[in-house]
Amino acid sequence: MMQISTLAQLKKEVQTLPYPQLVELCVRLAKYKKENKELLHYLLFEATDEQQFVKQVKQEIDEQFKDVNTSHIYYAKKTIRKILRNVNKQAKYSSLPQTNIELLICFLQHLRNLDMLLYQSNQLMNLYEAQLKKINKELSKLHEDLQYDYQKDLNKLT
Repeated sequence: MMQISTLAQLKKEVQTLPYPQLVELCVRLAKYKKENKELLHYLLFEATDEQQFVKQVKQEIDEQFKDVNTSHIYYAKKTIRKILRNVNKQAKYSSLPQTNIELLICFLQHLRNLDMLLYQSNQLMNLYEAQLKKINKELSKLHEDLQYDYQKDLNKLT
């Protein structure tokens, strides 16, 4: 069985590589997994303007919630979980607590607008509560002024 190097070992080795070989490694990594390609895209093109990135993702969330099939609770739950997976993936790329909080608040506002479905399903209520807990956990990492601003938005959701 092949032994996998630690992150520290990989970092040391990458630092010794010449530039063209480093570029080739990055391209090769991006080629094999869609998530790696998306992360590389974020780092190269989106990370410089975080507000624009958040705005883009919020627009995607808006579009995805428009497509939620509300005729049957099963399909609605399935679509909502898919939207949440996408929100979490985008927030993971950013790794900033503010971005994660903003995206989750946007998600919960849309979910709250589906209140008929939300109150019909225990799973959706549990999902809603879990995301509120996640936001509160992220809030603790922020400065007090930012916590206050986000807490106002959060109070509207509870």
